[in-house]
Amino acid sequence: MPVEVAPISQPAHAVRSLYNGETTKMNKLCRQLSIESPNITGRDCVFSFDVPVPDVPTHGARIRIVCAGACYIPRRSPSLTSLTSNSSANSLITETSVEGDLPVSLSQHGFRDAALFPGYEVAGIVESLGTCVNDDCGYNVGDRVILYPFDGIPNGYVEYLVVHDLKYLIKIPDNVSLSVAAMLPAGALLAMNTVFAAHEHVQQLVRERDENCVCKILIVGTGGLALWALRIAAYYFSNMQSKVTITIASLKDDGLKMAQEFQRVNVVEWNEGLYEKQLIERTMDACQGPVDIVIDFGTTSRSLHRSMQCLTKGGVVFVIKEVADRLLPKFCRLAEERDQNIKPVEPGTLEQLNKLVQLVSSGEIEPPPHTVYPAEQAMDVVHKLCHSEIQGRAILRFYPAD
Repeated sequence: MPVEVAPISQPAHAVRSLYNGETTKMNKLCRQLSIESPNITGRDCVFSFDVPVPDVPTHGARIRIVCAGACYIPRRSPSLTSLTSNSSANSLITETSVEGDLPVSLSQHGFRDAALFPGYEVAGIVESLGTCVNDDCGYNVGDRVILYPFDGIPNGYVEYLVVHDLKYLIKIPDNVSLSVAAMLPAGALLAMNTVFAAHEHVQQLVRERDENCVCKILIVGTGGLALWALRIAAYYFSNMQSKVTITIASLKDDGLKMAQEFQRVNVVEWNEGLYEKQLIERTMDACQGPVDIVIDFGTTSRSLHRSMQCLTKGGVVFVIKEVADRLLPKFCRLAEERDQNIKPVEPGTLEQLNKLVQLVSSGEIEPPPHTVYPAEQAMDVVHKLCHSEIQGRAILRFYPAD
């Protein structure tokens, strides 16, 4: 269940919307947050400023953002903290020094540094529809929606954003809160597509092997991505329980507790204070030998190298596309020598996001823990993320009501 930590003040400006044929005036400025990469020196990394309210596209819609998933990326490095709320100050410092060769690839308006999901995880309410939108478009003012993260999607850490094509909007059922909905478009969708890729490979292995053979999967990380992947995998592999074993390589103690809620999942802690050989041996013991598939939500050379050491000959490591683009040149030769494959995973499709909404609404997939914070507390939230003080995901709320 989400945890509301403090009341949120009403926005100071009015809204110009079309409700029942009546038009009200809107202030031409709205609030936007800019979240920089956290800096170990402790200087401010969150800024709030006013930007023009975007005009409603003639064939699109303007959305009033209610909730946005809080996420960031450490300066010059995409450590695990860029993907999840589970991070540590020590790992932040380590990853910044080890992985300092990260190319910054995104340059969204309002961001001093790029983030993997720069405000893409948003949920809100249709505030206005364009003048050329047909009455039978399937959407009405007041509908609760999320946005599929299409190419060119605007920054979501803003009170109002626009979408030019309604096909990228997905309605949210009444029984799904907007704080949960905000987790779906980026992190949960990426986890779902990764599980789909792994599921296809498992089906291939089952066809090729003896019917009594077991396929072993290792999921690296216990932040938002890994927790979504674990829940989605539990659903899609439910009819293959005798043929599939799943092990979680946890980077945190609280991650261990969350992963242990699944009785059929093995858990091994990747304590970075241990030698690499010890960590590999510990993982192999937990998995009862080399694994066939690794879903690696880590984003460093060290994580990928360790995953490959735990992988059997002919095995596959699934990694996020942005990470694969950076690390594949370093590891292609090793993968060839070990007869292993490193497969990039794309963010996911619009159809998958629709399916994910249905599964969460029906209760067949339960979302991971999350905590809701007022957007005004974004600075405190980022600091809490840096010091591992938030379990699961952190959600910023711009308005007080669903």
